[in-house]
Amino acid sequence: MRRQALILVCMVVFGVVGTCHGGSLKKGFYNNTCPNAEAIIKNATEKRVASDPTLPARFLRMHFHDCFVRGCDASVLLNSTTNNTAEKDAIPNLTLAGFDVIDDIKAEVEKKCPNVVSCADVLALAARDAVSFKVSQTPLWEVLTGRRDSLNVQDLVVLSGGHTIGVGHCNAFSNRLYNFTGNGDQDPSLNATYATFLKTQCQSLSDNTTFVVMDPGSGLAFDNNYYVTLKQNKGLFQSDAALLTNKSSRDVVDKLLDSKEFFKEFAKSMEKMGAIGVLTGNAGEIRNKCYVVN
Repeated sequence: MRRQALILVCMVVFGVVGTCHGGSLKKGFYNNTCPNAEAIIKNATEKRVASDPTLPARFLRMHFHDCFVRGCDASVLLNSTTNNTAEKDAIPNLTLAGFDVIDDIKAEVEKKCPNVVSCADVLALAARDAVSFKVSQTPLWEVLTGRRDSLNVQDLVVLSGGHTIGVGHCNAFSNRLYNFTGNGDQDPSLNATYATFLKTQCQSLSDNTTFVVMDPGSGLAFDNNYYVTLKQNKGLFQSDAALLTNKSSRDVVDKLLDSKEFFKEFAKSMEKMGAIGVLTGNAGEIRNKCYVVN
């Protein structure tokens, strides 16, 4: 049961189970080839987040989905072609948004340093800078260019805290409200009051247009409130509820009720996730435009 619950977390929170390994990386990869790359991305990201507070959640989710499919290689940014259906058009990714903004940020980098900075690094840095913008004067985690150790139970619980910002579409969780075991029943682990509220927002199993905030009362603030509501059995997705079904993940949830602990651990786990399956050296390419291969 413990293993099944953690697999569920990985599949539902991140959409898929992908490669989880890494190798050597280094900080400041572009120091010689494009010294201002990170500053350009940071400034461009903050400018856009200032006018659209939904972008931190969008970028963070996009980064998650990119890393957990084939590794952090920006493949999620590619458009479909006549002969290939892109990752962004796969069912788990249809609700991703913000691709055009990433393209704009990449274009600003290209003006200064053409064919140098990868789209994968642009996305990883933009996700970090967007989330950090209204929380801290300094980056919440470090973005490296390389590989590190695989993710563990702690990382999966910590990264689930990304649900503190953003929204969830009704069809991603409405089975918990109307047909949990296939008999027209409600998930007994879901807070009854919260379930009643959700039913007023999501009135059918097939509703794929309505959405609700994933972290009630704190949907735009990046904080540890997700774990507070989770302990009240108000986790929106089944993957959220799964974090409370075994002792190892419950213990991590309890630890993350401390705000300082959450920010510290989230930074560490994001650094590890950002290094999953990256392409380095002569592997891959530096795309001119993030939505099409060169």
